[in-house]
Amino acid sequence: MARKTANDDPLAPLTLAVGQEELLLDRAVREVVAAARAADADTDVRDLTPDQLQPGTLAELTSPSLFAERKVVVVRAAQDLSADTVKDVKAYLASPAEEITLVLLHAGGAKGKGLLDAARKAGAREVACPKMTKPADRLAFVRGEFRGLGRSATPEACQALVDAIGSDLRELASAVSQLVADVEGTIDEAVVARYYTGRAEASSFTVADRAVEGRAAEALEALRWSLATGVAPVLITSALAQGVRAIGKLSSARGGRPADLARELGMPPWKIDRVRQQMRGWTPDGVAVALRAVAEADAGVKGGGDDPEYALEKAVVTIARAARSRGRG
Repeated sequence: MARKTANDDPLAPLTLAVGQEELLLDRAVREVVAAARAADADTDVRDLTPDQLQPGTLAELTSPSLFAERKVVVVRAAQDLSADTVKDVKAYLASPAEEITLVLLHAGGAKGKGLLDAARKAGAREVACPKMTKPADRLAFVRGEFRGLGRSATPEACQALVDAIGSDLRELASAVSQLVADVEGTIDEAVVARYYTGRAEASSFTVADRAVEGRAAEALEALRWSLATGVAPVLITSALAQGVRAIGKLSSARGGRPADLARELGMPPWKIDRVRQQMRGWTPDGVAVALRAVAEADAGVKGGGDDPEYALEKAVVTIARAARSRGRG
């Protein structure tokens, strides 16, 4: 879930949403708009991209109104604003208008950092919206979604849902909402399996798991099913990359308990156990070959080739062969 600063009033003069997780950024905006419209049903909302916010535009939008109407001004991708517009925003931060809430969405990082620093110095209410790249983060997100909706789900059910849906937070949130609406009582693993077994079998992570286990035929079958059900090729290359990198990281790590390795490698303990089973048959050379195959497939699905499906099939076969490189002469 998005993390907030101590100032948690959505009607604060300035809200700063920082990160690259689109779902959380959109939720930060919706929270402010909902609070403003609860205070004044006629609140005017202006949602702007950098090309729409030209020098002078902010001054026009925030100028006093004869009707003293409440207004929410949303600026997306604030890190991409022009230098002149940034000057306008900084000047506004020094003297914000009454009845107006400014919402800046900023990706974070070095680009546009001057504006980010100025907003924080001005006392912005900050909402952290980081990209959730780790399975543990997505698992915590799912648990938070169930809690937020006032429902109980077992740890196994939450993990099964993440395994089935993958990394898309919008789809995870939608799945939680559907389960809460359709199922009474505690949601367990059997319920998730009943709703999402097909998705789990077709997921990008299933493709990756079968490939790194050296099960080429099953990996290709899962790949074709995934593509047929609309899984984006870029998600499959991402899952393949995660699977191969996990093999490489664990094979080069010192031995130890799953909990210790989890802290060292940034993986949840359950993932350590799974990767240990998958890494039989792998060699350092095999990992290198597989990583090159993933890189080539990634380029192929992002416009570098004419046939993304072929690029993925080639990568899957190469990875499955690399998984059986130990013992081959």
